[in-house]
Amino acid sequence: MTRVAVFGGSFNPLHHAHVWAVAWALNSGAVDEVWVIPVFQHYFSKELAHYAHRFEMARLGMSIFKERVVVSDIEKRLGGTSRSLDTLQALKEEHPEWAMRLLIGSDILKETSQWHRFDEVEKLAPPLVLGREGYGGETVWELPNLSSTEIRARARSKEDLSLWVPALVADYISKHSLYCGSGDDS
Repeated sequence: MTRVAVFGGSFNPLHHAHVWAVAWALNSGAVDEVWVIPVFQHYFSKELAHYAHRFEMARLGMSIFKERVVVSDIEKRLGGTSRSLDTLQALKEEHPEWAMRLLIGSDILKETSQWHRFDEVEKLAPPLVLGREGYGGETVWELPNLSSTEIRARARSKEDLSLWVPALVADYISKHSLYCGSGDDS
């Protein structure tokens, strides 16, 4: 049985904390692989850069992990508004041999009451909770609070993003003028 952590998110943009979360999951001993899944349409109607851009940034940012990390387009294939339960059920159908865990930060725990049938999500993929600065968690080590909102604001100001996002992602954002308000990111 393959143990897979499912790591969903907006990845708007993917940043260093996302990469570090995957590194932690892979080294925790709890999983063999991590599947990174950018949302297609956010359930809470957050404004996002176009899916193709977010998918490519996730692919570029996770490329350092080689074969133990997969960036999946399953939510695009499912279409419509992304819900974790639907995604997990589809993954289980495609990969019945998997034992899944849902990789989340401890900051997300306070939001699970807003999720669609989170009790079923927990049964299908028990959460693997990584501590976030200021929120605690199951680990001694905590991810710093990197803000995608702040990163997008820095991109609009044409600041160097290398402290916040992987170099390949920073280059992609610059090349495609993402988050600059020019409409190229939609």
